[in-house]
This record gives sequence, structure tokens and C-alpha cells, in this order.
Amino acid sequence: PILAIFGGTDFSNLYVKLGSGDTAPVLMYGNFITAVINFLITAFVIFCLVKFINKLGDTLHHREEAPAVPTTKKCPFCKSEIAIDATRCPHCTSQLDK
Repeated sequence: PILAIFGGTDFSNLYVKLGSGDTAPVLMYGNFITAVINFLITAFVIFCLVKFINKLGDTLHHREEAPAVPTTKKCPFCKSEIAIDATRCPHCTSQLDK
């Protein structure tokens, strides 16, 4: 089915007789080859679609990001990083203005 689109190749008529005579069992390995190739083509197409959608989502996501609000500030006395809402520096114990 899918192979017919890409060149008309169909392996479904390949087989091996496992015995002699008209009623001998037959191993139809051509059907298996056709199914494997169809699966690989379908899997590749789905992989490419998912990869494209993920890349598109990443580019849209990065455009919408806003800059993060700062959560720390520097103590004006000892210059160490402290919480933005701190009223006293934990390092030098200086009283801070809000």
C-alpha cells in the first residue's frame, strides 16, 4: 500500500515452499518485508511530524517568556546577597530600609 506510492514495489508475492507438491505449506516472507517497510516509512513520517511540532512549540514558548522578577538584592553595607523583603541583613545584621 505505502510502497506503491514510492515506486510500485510490492514484495507480497515472495514466498518459499516448505515442502513438495501442490498442497505444501508456504512461508510468505514477502508480506513480512512489505509490512516492515511500511512500518518504517510510517514511523519516520510520524517522527518528523513530532520533531517539527516540538521545534515549533519551543520557538513559540521562548518568545512568550517574560523576564524573571528578582528575588534577591545586595546589602548596602556588606554587599552580600539577601532576600528582597529582608529588613535586616543576616550577614552583618545591619538595619535595612524598605
